[in-house]
Amino acid sequence: MRKIVKMLLLVFFLIIIYIYTLSVEKIPEEIVAFEGENIELRTLLGIEITKNNDEVIETISSEGEQLGKTNLNVNLFNLIKLKEIDLNVIPKTTVIPIGNIAGVKLYTNGVLVVGMSEIEGEDNKKYKPYENSGIEEGDRIIKINNTQINSTDELIETVNMSKGEKVKIEYVHKQETKECSILPVKQSDNEYKLGLWVRDSAAGVGTVTFYEPSTKTFGALGHGISDIDTGELINIASGEFVTTRILNIAKGEKGEPGKIQGTIENQETIGLISKNTKFGVYGTVDNISSLNIDTSKEMEVATRNEIEKGKAKILCSLDNSKPQEYEIEIEEIYKDNNYDNKSMRIKVTDEKLLEKTGGIIQGMSGSPIIQNGKFIGAVTHVLVDNPEEGYGVFADIMLKQSKET
Repeated sequence: MRKIVKMLLLVFFLIIIYIYTLSVEKIPEEIVAFEGENIELRTLLGIEITKNNDEVIETISSEGEQLGKTNLNVNLFNLIKLKEIDLNVIPKTTVIPIGNIAGVKLYTNGVLVVGMSEIEGEDNKKYKPYENSGIEEGDRIIKINNTQINSTDELIETVNMSKGEKVKIEYVHKQETKECSILPVKQSDNEYKLGLWVRDSAAGVGTVTFYEPSTKTFGALGHGISDIDTGELINIASGEFVTTRILNIAKGEKGEPGKIQGTIENQETIGLISKNTKFGVYGTVDNISSLNIDTSKEMEVATRNEIEKGKAKILCSLDNSKPQEYEIEIEEIYKDNNYDNKSMRIKVTDEKLLEKTGGIIQGMSGSPIIQNGKFIGAVTHVLVDNPEEGYGVFADIMLKQSKET
C-alpha cells in the first residue's frame, strides 16, 4: 500500500513539474509593447515576474518606461530565476490599411524535404538510400559535402557530382542542425538520386493588411505560410510580394471554403518579404505606386483594450478595383490571447459581400479590420462549417511582429 501511495505521489509531483514547465515555456522571451500599454501574462502560483530591482509586477506595463529594451526576470517564488524577458517599448504609430490582393513568392533557406520514395537503380532493383539517415519530411537540407544548397537544381547538381560516392548532408530538424551520410543510387539514365522529394519555393495569394509610412514596411495575411505537404511554417531565405490579377471567385459554402483565384504572371513587384511568422508575413515596400495607397486613410493602431463587440468593417478588393468596405460584427474578443492569431471572432453581415463570396474565403486573409476610425486587426480564418464566421488577429500583434528582431 505504501509503495502505491509513494508511486501516486511521485506521479502527481511529476505532473505538477510538467505543468509548471509548460507554463514557463509559454512565457515569451521577447515582448513588444506600445507606450502606455499593459500586458497580462497568465502564470501559475509561485511564478513571478520581476524588474531588475526585484519588484514583483502582476501586469507588464510600459507606462513610464523609456523607449527601447529593458530586462524582466521570471522567478519561482522570487527565489529561483527561470528565464529573462526582453521588454521592448515602441512608440505608438499610424498605418494605412490596404486591403489589396497580392501574390506571395517565398524562397526557402535550403531545400525543404516534402516526401520520400523508393527509386529503381540501373540494376532494376528498388532502393531507399535515405533509410536510417534520420532525415524526415519537413527537414531542410542546407549543405551537401560542405557546399551550400539554395535550390533544387543545386541539390541535383551536387549529388550528381558525387559519382556514386557517399555524400555528407547537413540538415535542420526542428531547429536543430544535424549531419548524416547517404549513398546515392545510380539510375539507368546515369543520374544519381537520394530518393528525396524536395522543394525550394512556394507561391500563393493573400491580402496586404497595412503599410506603415514611417518605416516603409508592410504586413500581410495575418497568418504564416506553411508548406502544403508538411504543414510546417516555411523558413524563408527571401521572398517578394507582387501585384495580382483576380481571375475568379469561388463562393464559400458550408463544408467547402471558397477562394480567390488569381495570377501573378507578368505582374509588378510590390516589395520584399523578410519574415514569415505565425502572425503574418512582413517586409519592405519598394514600389509604393503598385498599392494605389490613399494617404488620407492613415489612422491610429488600436490597442486591444480599445476594441469593442459590435459593428466594424473590413477592407478588401474582389474585382481588380480599389478595395471596398464591408460590414462585419465582432462577436467575441480574446484580450489575453498572445499565443495564436485567433484574437477575435467575427461574422460577415454585409449582404453584398455574402452574395459575392458567401462570407470569408481563402485569399481574404489579411483584410484589415477597422472600428471607430482605427485599425484594429486583420481577418485570419474562416469557420469551414459556417463561412459567414471566422477569426481575426489583433492589430497590435501584427505591428509588434513587424518590429521584432
